[in-house]
Amino acid sequence: METGTIVRATVESPLGTLRVLVARGVLRALLFPEEDEATVCRHLGLPFPVSREEADPAGIPSRLRAYFAGELHALDEIAVEPGGSPFSRAVRLALRRIPPGETRSYGALAVAIGRPRAVRAVGRANATNPVPIVLPCHRVIASDGRLGGYGGRPERKAWLLRHEGAHVCV
Repeated sequence: METGTIVRATVESPLGTLRVLVARGVLRALLFPEEDEATVCRHLGLPFPVSREEADPAGIPSRLRAYFAGELHALDEIAVEPGGSPFSRAVRLALRRIPPGETRSYGALAVAIGRPRAVRAVGRANATNPVPIVLPCHRVIASDGRLGGYGGRPERKAWLLRHEGAHVCV
């Protein structure tokens, strides 16, 4: 995908100041406060430094604010390009089929994409998801009900699941 100009916006949230990187109206990355923007851009093949700041590119920051205000389906229509291999893209895009307030195990997600033996690879694709929250990797948990890992920190995963009304086993 030709990226062209990359636009950054910031969103104040209960999880800290989030940054979104948008190219041609498509969300390419959502970064937590501690993430290094240059590293993420390099990993995704995006130009750095980012071209410019905007308040609400493609309405994405507004939709994130609505989500944090309780409109759990506000993120459903955000256009995303998660990058990665065809397998990683399949895993990441399948995350959108998990409704807010529900969870799936890594194994169930592997089955859902037709690769039942690829549980560890599903975990890796989740761990490197460049658009967390919007592609809700926080809804994937261990088969025993524990939270499992989360690139955005386990306490954020627990917060997001509670925000969506899911039962959280810590």
